[in-house]
Amino acid sequence: MAAVDQSSSSSRRYFDWYPLEETAIDTEPAVALLPSDFHHSFDALSVSEDGDDTLVLRPLMRRPTPKKKVRKVLKSVINSVISCNRHPSSLDHPSLGSRVIGTLFGYRKGHVHFAFQSDPGSIPALLVELATPTCCLVKEMASGLVRIALECERERSGCGGHKGRSRGKPLLQEPVWRTYCNGRKSGYAVARECTMGDMRVLRSVQAITMGAGVLPGSGPEGELMYMRARFERVVGSRDSEAFYMINPDGTGGPELSIFLLRV
Repeated sequence: MAAVDQSSSSSRRYFDWYPLEETAIDTEPAVALLPSDFHHSFDALSVSEDGDDTLVLRPLMRRPTPKKKVRKVLKSVINSVISCNRHPSSLDHPSLGSRVIGTLFGYRKGHVHFAFQSDPGSIPALLVELATPTCCLVKEMASGLVRIALECERERSGCGGHKGRSRGKPLLQEPVWRTYCNGRKSGYAVARECTMGDMRVLRSVQAITMGAGVLPGSGPEGELMYMRARFERVVGSRDSEAFYMINPDGTGGPELSIFLLRV
């Protein structure tokens, strides 16, 4: 009987094994010291040092609950779908107020471009390349009165050839325009995105409030001519806008007006 007790105590000392009867009667229930948000994955089972035979489970790592992961994934997917399906008119696009900055520029042997900006350092809200040669526009400006009219056709959405309602595209986002200069047809104009070359030109004349001049050019098209001034913007309707160049008080400069019409 003593031999059995000795072997039992030796086994208990080295292996921490307890008979089922002794564990159920003499020892206290095992206590797991764990937060409520932990689940599975433990690195060790150890006996407390104070000798009360309490089991302490040490967590291996903190893992978020699957519900939180699913919510994050669903939220990111919904945000991406909403951003991709937004209407183009709701996207961030430069807008114009009642007073804008207008710049006409073009190489001497090239075509005229004009851009409208809300402030000198902003991206143009409208950049149009005209079919009119720069030299022809310079001659028209010498007469003292220039009126440029840009017309585009209203897109219709109807069935069977019947006219429907016009689409909700802003006037400044129309891509192609018919051009008239002082009442004479001058080909077509194309609205396009601002390139790095266009931005270099606009930044080079950024400090100029009003004036005209020539920038040196190294290409085959010769020098770059420009004219810059402030314009008053008048919105007649959803399908018509006008830009009138503002001359300083007491000066008799040329009159320049640009009209945008959707017919």
